[in-house]
Amino acid sequence: MIIGVVGKPSSGKSSFFKAATMIDVKISSVPFTTIKPNIGVGYVVIDCVCKSFGISCKPKHGYCKNGKRFVPVKLIDVAGLVPGAHAGKGMGNQFLDDLRQASALIHVVDATGQTDAEGKATTGHDPIEDIRFLEEEIDLWFASVIERALAKYKRQLEKASRSELLAMLSDSLSGLEITKQHIEQALDKAGISDVKKFATEIRKVSKPIIIAANKIDLKLARENFEKIKAVAGNAVPVSAEAEIALKKAAESGAIDYTPGDGFEIKAELNEQQKKALEFLKREVVNRYGSTGVQECLNNAVFKLLDYIAVYPVADRNKLSDKDGNVLPDVFLVPKGTTAKQLAAKVHTELADKFVCGIDARSKRRLAADYELKNGDVVEIMFAK
Repeated sequence: MIIGVVGKPSSGKSSFFKAATMIDVKISSVPFTTIKPNIGVGYVVIDCVCKSFGISCKPKHGYCKNGKRFVPVKLIDVAGLVPGAHAGKGMGNQFLDDLRQASALIHVVDATGQTDAEGKATTGHDPIEDIRFLEEEIDLWFASVIERALAKYKRQLEKASRSELLAMLSDSLSGLEITKQHIEQALDKAGISDVKKFATEIRKVSKPIIIAANKIDLKLARENFEKIKAVAGNAVPVSAEAEIALKKAAESGAIDYTPGDGFEIKAELNEQQKKALEFLKREVVNRYGSTGVQECLNNAVFKLLDYIAVYPVADRNKLSDKDGNVLPDVFLVPKGTTAKQLAAKVHTELADKFVCGIDARSKRRLAADYELKNGDVVEIMFAK
C-alpha cells in the first residue's frame, strides 16, 4: 500500500509530505520544486491492543506511545500537476507515471486561493477549481489508457463476454494498481460504452481521494473551507507548517506532542516561541482539534481504503514472536482479509502449510476463511 501526496505546484504538497515523514525535502514557492518523487514513511495511529491486554509491547516497526500505536505507511510526494498534465503539460507525464503505484491519494489544496492553477501567486483563485481539475486530469489519463486497451482488443470486443472483457481490461490496467474487482465495480456503474464515464468510476474506486485543505492557519483558508467541504465531503482542515513546527518543538523537548492531538509546553520559552505556540494552539489545534495531517493519513488508510489492523504472533499465550518480543508486528490489511491470507502476508510458507489460526483472546480455532476483525491477535498454526 502506497499513499500518494498530490496537488498543483506551490499548494504545500511537499510541506505536507515533510510534516508526515519529517524528511527534509526541498520546499519552495517556485512551481515544480518537486521533480523526482520524494518517498518516505509516515505513520497511521491506532489504539494498540497492548492496553486492553495490560502489557507493554515492543514494535519491530513504528512505535507505541501511551497505548497509541504508530504504524508505518509508505508515502510518495509526486511532481506538481497542472491542467493539461494528461497531455504532457508541465511535469504531467512524470506525475502520472509516479501515481501508478498509489492505492489512495491525499490531494493537498491551497485553501487560501492565493496561487493559480499552475501554482503562481495570485489572489481570489477558487480552490474548488483545483479539486475538479486534478480529478479531471486523472480521469483523462485513465481514459487514454483504456481507449488504447480497447483499440488493442477491438476485434475480440465485438463478441466478448463479460468475463472476457474483464480479463482484457485487467491485463491492460494492472500496471495502474487497478484490480479486477475495481473494473467490475466500474462496469456495474458506468458500462464501457462511455469511456470517460467508465474512467471516472475506475478512478473513484482505485485511487480514492481525500482533500487536505492546507494553510488553514490563515484567515482566507478558513473562509474557503466550508465551501470546499460542501463540494468534497471528504475534506480535512490542514496546516502542514503547524505540524512541522510542533514536531520540531517536540524533538527539542520544548513541548510534549502526540501527532493528531494537542500539546503541552514542557520547557522555558522566549516570548517569540510562546507567541508562536499560542497562535498554533488558538488558531489550529483548539479550532480544529489537530493540524489535520494525522487525520488525513488515518482517513486515507482506514476510511478510503477500509483497512484494519491485525497482530500476528507466534505464541498466543505470551503474545510474542519466537524471540519473545511482545506484539512486535501490526499488519494493515483490507477488511475481509482471511486468516490464511494473513498467513501468506507473514510468510508464503505459512500459507502453504496453514492448518488454522488461534484467536489469542478466546483461544478458539479460526478456519482458513475466517474474516479477520480490527484488533485481532492471531497465532498461525501450520504443518511442520
